[in-house]
Amino acid sequence: MMSAQPAAVPEGIGDMELAMRVAARDGAAFELLMRRHNRRLFRIARSVLRGDADAEDALQESYMAAYRAIGSFRGDSSLATWLSRLVLNHCLSRRRREQRREDIVSIVPDGEGDIVEADFETPDRSMVRSELRTLLQRKVDELPDAFRTVFVLRCIEEMSVEETAELLAIPEATVRSRHFRARGLLRESLAQDVDLAEQGLMGFGGEHCDRVVAKVLASIKA
Repeated sequence: MMSAQPAAVPEGIGDMELAMRVAARDGAAFELLMRRHNRRLFRIARSVLRGDADAEDALQESYMAAYRAIGSFRGDSSLATWLSRLVLNHCLSRRRREQRREDIVSIVPDGEGDIVEADFETPDRSMVRSELRTLLQRKVDELPDAFRTVFVLRCIEEMSVEETAELLAIPEATVRSRHFRARGLLRESLAQDVDLAEQGLMGFGGEHCDRVVAKVLASIKA
């Protein structure tokens, strides 16, 4: 159970102290942890599962696992890396289970997740940008698994080569070659539009963030 009346948590609290507060079942600390890392972790989940709803479900499950295991965090890596590895492993395991089921049962894939953008540009320009982001997101989803995950971590999440290599447990040279190849594949279809649209991919704005936080907190309180 969470502490009923958690103490206020300073916004600039460090990883180790934040983890210790979460381990002590400080609800405010856990909410700060989720809000601090939601966007990166959602993007990692989506890079593996390729659907907003599946990524959101996996993120919630990963947070529950992190909440139970946070006492094992020792600060050998950053909290962001520790959480990223947990989410990545959970999503890969989930995808393997789904693939085993698909070997037995024919599954018709769901349609693309909806993308809702709040944009105050002119309607025509807003529509073009939205369509471009939707197209690019679909093209990213179609990349081979190894290229797609590296592309999301490097190009969208802006993780360094070293961070990506550590997270995926692959050589830095492999990260560079997969990233280069992924961008080449995308440019074959989208030419120079890649650079204009990639920063708007896989948004995890206020409503999504609030929904994940609320569901996880509700599960823990229960």
